[in-house]
Amino acid sequence: MPRRLSLAVLACALALPLAAEAQMMGGMHDRMHAMMHGADGTGHDEMTMPGLRGLDATETESAELATMFRGFETMTRRVENLPDGIRTTTSSSDPEVMAALVSHVVGMIARVEEGRDPQVFIQSPTLDMFFVHGDRLVNDIRVTDAGIVVTQTTDDPEMATLLQIHAAEVSDMAARGMEAVHERMMGGN
Repeated sequence: MPRRLSLAVLACALALPLAAEAQMMGGMHDRMHAMMHGADGTGHDEMTMPGLRGLDATETESAELATMFRGFETMTRRVENLPDGIRTTTSSSDPEVMAALVSHVVGMIARVEEGRDPQVFIQSPTLDMFFVHGDRLVNDIRVTDAGIVVTQTTDDPEMATLLQIHAAEVSDMAARGMEAVHERMMGGN
């Protein structure tokens, strides 16, 4: 009996520090989760959407992104993968969302051509190469009755693949809004 008692005491003695560490880590996780998800006003916040800000993004650009994410359910999008790039047609039934969409597309393609990465916090890594090698892209933007039509082509097969990957990411965001972003950031896509 004394031996069992000592094993039980030993087991408790070993378990207490682990339990305390787990509790401390759980508390730390809770604090980190709160920090990253809005408790301090800088994380998951569907009203101010702080992840739409960037190191070189204007307030107007961030506001356009917020308008599009809030109005994603009004958007429709079609993507055609070309051998050397993409052709996309995107529209919104909401005039405010459509105006934000057109301004965003025109502004971001101008930034790509200038090599000016806005470094938006939720930005997909696929965009990085566009800002570095924007000179390898040929861009055509047209606003039609069907929506904003963007054709982007390149002689670089890797850039063509990145265009197609990014087009799929944008289509996912247009279909699912911030849920798509959160899933991608957490490693789901």
